[in-house]
Amino acid sequence: MKNKNKNKKLELAFLFLIFCLTLAMLLFMRRESDYFWHIKAGEYMFKNGILKKDIFSWFVKGKYWFSHEWLFEIILYSIKLVFGKFHILVYGFGCFLTLLLFIFYSNKKNFFKNVPFSLLWLTLFLIMIVFAQARPHLISFNFLALTIYLLFDLYKNEDSKKIFFLPLIAILWANIHGGSSNLSYIFCFIFMICGLFKFNFGKIEASRISKKQFLKYLVVMFLCIGGILINIHGIKMLLYPYTNMMDTLMIENISEWRATNLNDFAHLPYFLLCFVILLVFLISKKKISFIDFVLFICVLFLGLKSIRFWAYTYIVMSFVVFNYVKERKLDKHSEILIFIVSFMFLTLFLVNYKYIYRNINAKVLDKEVINILKKEKPQRLYNMYDYGGELISNNIEVFIDGRADLYSSYNYKDYLNISKLENDYVKLINKYDFDYFLVDDAYPIYTYLEYSNDYEKIYDKKMIAIFRKLHQ
Repeated sequence: MKNKNKNKKLELAFLFLIFCLTLAMLLFMRRESDYFWHIKAGEYMFKNGILKKDIFSWFVKGKYWFSHEWLFEIILYSIKLVFGKFHILVYGFGCFLTLLLFIFYSNKKNFFKNVPFSLLWLTLFLIMIVFAQARPHLISFNFLALTIYLLFDLYKNEDSKKIFFLPLIAILWANIHGGSSNLSYIFCFIFMICGLFKFNFGKIEASRISKKQFLKYLVVMFLCIGGILINIHGIKMLLYPYTNMMDTLMIENISEWRATNLNDFAHLPYFLLCFVILLVFLISKKKISFIDFVLFICVLFLGLKSIRFWAYTYIVMSFVVFNYVKERKLDKHSEILIFIVSFMFLTLFLVNYKYIYRNINAKVLDKEVINILKKEKPQRLYNMYDYGGELISNNIEVFIDGRADLYSSYNYKDYLNISKLENDYVKLINKYDFDYFLVDDAYPIYTYLEYSNDYEKIYDKKMIAIFRKLHQ
């Protein structure tokens, strides 16, 4: 009875900590350029039906658009209708809180096993989620956590039936964030293959799963593949993530796709997370399960390949790392320690909360820029990549925006050459016959336009300039 009361107090303390940590996460929640076209697409589809062709760009208008996040965009717009200007906070808070609560309740006994480590692990969450934005990947984080939980549930219990919820998750995943939905069957495949081995090699130990477990994994894997096919783009959804990952043009030029670099100070938190996991493995007296080792290698590969996958390492290893943490005797100070850390997060939030509104309303383009463009009514506007979303939200047709996968086959490479004045940039400028340019003065294209006799500058403030072509 005494232990039960103690655990109840610990549970309440952790719930308070998770609430405070989620509040602190809102400090990092922001609205970046992709948000604007997401919300505009959601508004259009909410009113008119699902989009499969572009309507936002003057150059690729009418071309096939692989709108693999269509359901998310409708959901986000629906949240905006209900919560107004606070919808981004509601979305972010809901996604983060759901994720942390699920991780906690899936590992509750392990969280109680070693309170100091649990506090460290939860704190690492704050520095792992580098893309706290109103984008579909926040929902994907929850789908991934649920996927790993269901797969482990079968791994531990061959009679588990929960695994058959996974194909339903795959269907939702394919329509909310299709680019990540392949993880449902990929991780299923990993569990199935790892379960075929039985060996002891140094600190690593493999245990073979039963035929019943193998068959369940196999059936569910194919059901997940079938579930992914239930989307507006059909079989193309299965291939989309792989073609995207092989597009070197996007990988080399889009910041969130870039590889993790030890020489970049901003990337050190990810290496800290990996160091903590490895340290736990090494100092543990337990044998490392083969499936746990393989999962770590897989998410480590993804995390090193692209910074956008950092959170995958944290989420997947949340279902692994606690198994190797040494049990620590609970003492009367455990709740006090949790509350101290909780109030640190709460204080962080209360001291800085005034910046949240600024972050979620941040824009690159001033109203003056938008008003000038609406007055000038450009027909063939050249704009920088990061400006596209805001232009779309203001009903101004763009040359390019954050949908790099759409433009990659058409004009993305030309955009890069023009902005950097590389290769035959003059021929490219003449090819598209731009009538207006909206550029950043940090790019070479600005200098070219500044000294050209063919263009006049009609706006130049805060690093942003508008040029109009003469003799149109």
